[in-house]
Amino acid sequence: MTSESPSLTGTESLAPPPGCPAHGLGPAGPRRLYGPDADDLAGLYESLREEHGPVAPVLLHDDVPMWVVLGHAENLQLVRSPSQYTRDSRIWTPLKDGRVKPDHPLMPHIAWQPICSHAEGAEHERLRDAVTAAMATIDHRSVRRHIGRHTQALVNGFCERGRADLVSQFAEHLPMAVMCEILGMPEEYNDRMVQAARDALKGTETAIQSHTYVMDALSRLTTRRRTRPEDDFTSHLIGHPAGLTDDEVREHLRLVLFAAYEATANLLANALRMVLTEPGFRAQLNGGQMTVPEAIEQSLWDEPPFSTVFGYFAKQDTELGGRRIRKGDGLLFAPAPGNVDPRVRPDPSESMQGNRSHLAFGGGPHECPGQDIGRAIADVGVDALLTRLSDIQLDCAEEDLRWRSSIASRHLVALPVRFEPKPQQDVDLPPRAMPVPPQRSNWQVGALSSDPAPAPAVEPQPAAHQPSSAPDPAPAAFAPAPPRGLWQRLLRWWHGG
Repeated sequence: MTSESPSLTGTESLAPPPGCPAHGLGPAGPRRLYGPDADDLAGLYESLREEHGPVAPVLLHDDVPMWVVLGHAENLQLVRSPSQYTRDSRIWTPLKDGRVKPDHPLMPHIAWQPICSHAEGAEHERLRDAVTAAMATIDHRSVRRHIGRHTQALVNGFCERGRADLVSQFAEHLPMAVMCEILGMPEEYNDRMVQAARDALKGTETAIQSHTYVMDALSRLTTRRRTRPEDDFTSHLIGHPAGLTDDEVREHLRLVLFAAYEATANLLANALRMVLTEPGFRAQLNGGQMTVPEAIEQSLWDEPPFSTVFGYFAKQDTELGGRRIRKGDGLLFAPAPGNVDPRVRPDPSESMQGNRSHLAFGGGPHECPGQDIGRAIADVGVDALLTRLSDIQLDCAEEDLRWRSSIASRHLVALPVRFEPKPQQDVDLPPRAMPVPPQRSNWQVGALSSDPAPAPAVEPQPAAHQPSSAPDPAPAAFAPAPPRGLWQRLLRWWHGG
């Protein structure tokens, strides 16, 4: 807890060396983030906070030593201090000493790669500028239309059955469909692409083949856009003055696709789970005290898509959270425990409405450049689904929900739901709420949350495509002409007007 705390590298510690069975065992020693000790990582992080404070020693697989940063302020200090910490793992002492073997389970996360998130200095600036500039060319109105259309199509796939699994049938599909549109390869979106991405990220026995499948698609895209550029992310990345090579383009497409997919799939599942299992949360949405975008931010506080991020490495001897950090020590940036730091949230059950200072998207020079896209997918997708299925309910006991946990993330396995069967709707139109006895929910549309008056009643429309320029109804003889109705404004927004 003081600046004289022993170094995690073991050079000045009396603890047994890493790999020794006694290393890390005992009430105040490093704790394993794998095996039986890690069945409840959230509880383990709180125990570590009590024992060690905001920065705690832990052990990765094969008892490789690491620090985990538990404090909110300390996490921000870590990611905002590029002069002290780097994401280049080649300086990590256990890696240089040979304690981290090439087949280490976490090597895919830790190994250095020629991408902007691992680079620094002028090279980081060159690569990051290209990614940021390509992101800036994305038309957000067009993206929201893509999100809306794909949401409508996905809900059409199960709305007539009255039951669905919102993880496998919605949350794992929507981000991939939208990202394939953004990158410029909508033809590559299918069940196989979704399954390959999930498999590659889970690190199964077939992960290498699945990763190859995704990379083959990105290689085809890179080759195609190098000769025939269009107005998409990939073309702008290739055309940036930084002059990225084909390998650099492919690696950054992979980085953007995988990071956006995993983070947004988790965000969608977590937000929907909160709506379905927490009555107060749903009541605030129904009553208009909270919009869907505000609900998404609350979810980012309570269940960030990534629990920890591998990794940061000390470039020099320094101090963080009262711990002596030696040059070559590794540190885990940890949004999940950092977001519930008692110094920031004395009562974790309290709403964080209006507060965006969570750690879900990182910070500093490596802050997630695509966070607005992730927010948009979650905002539009959740709102559209809840509008169409306003009577949706969890179709199992809450305690029966299961998660697939790892050091990096906590992924909901399934989210079974039931509702009254609904008709399909035109994917090119905004979602319409259908009357459901005995009551219906009045979900708040985030983009229109500032409207002072409630939406006028709207007659149900047929599923066929409707023109976006339908005239307003004639005003009553005794009243002035009303402003354009909510339905017409929604149609105009949906079509980019």
